[in-house]
Amino acid sequence: MRFSGAEDRWREGLGTLRDVVRQDLVTRQLAEHLPATPCRVLDVGSGQGTQALRMAARGHHVTALDASRELLGLLEAGIQPGMRVRTVHAEAERLGELFEPGGFDAVLCHGVLMYFDDPDPLLAALAQRLAPGGLLSLLVRNGDALAMRPGLTRDWTGALRAFEGMGYRNRLGVDARADRLDELTERLGAQGLEVRQWYGVRVFSDAVPKDEPVPDDLYDLLAAEEKAGRTDPYRRVAALTHLICQVRHG
Repeated sequence: MRFSGAEDRWREGLGTLRDVVRQDLVTRQLAEHLPATPCRVLDVGSGQGTQALRMAARGHHVTALDASRELLGLLEAGIQPGMRVRTVHAEAERLGELFEPGGFDAVLCHGVLMYFDDPDPLLAALAQRLAPGGLLSLLVRNGDALAMRPGLTRDWTGALRAFEGMGYRNRLGVDARADRLDELTERLGAQGLEVRQWYGVRVFSDAVPKDEPVPDDLYDLLAAEEKAGRTDPYRRVAALTHLICQVRHG
């Protein structure tokens, strides 16, 4: 996976405005779909564990997998007494050998798919880990609005280039790939998954500097982002798309 080696740059962004908006919105959106009773959650590409720890704090049994030992260390440092969290140091490509099919009620895969040239093998592995009726939470780069970030930051050449394909270089300096909603929905359908709901993440705050601190009016900012993330046409131009998918019956 191409993310390897970018851990230090990723850590520099933790706690910044863009990170806080992303994590808070995903938590709110995901909470609408997870059951209140404890369930088995697999977080693939958990990174520093923001979502894994929040799921564990709600009483869920969480398995967090990441290829970075450094980022898993941050996650492990945040585990509080009573939390049921297991960490696994491995690449996402090893899902099939590490976990039995149907072993989880929910699988999270946030900010990972963009580092795979061919997303289908990973999508298949994610779907296979789900129990009947299980949920997949998938956060991807929005290919339908790939020109927005360079355009809003006055990178006109980059904006024009973004219309030509799904490849881009992210703020970590890593070449990555975006996904269009309709095409990704078809890919998920081929794996027996139905998109129940989808949201936009970072509609208004994506173009801020990468080291932008959290502002005093964060509450209003998050309220505006949350509203925009579930409202057309705004959610369609968000930097990220968050899909909630469910295993189809039959």
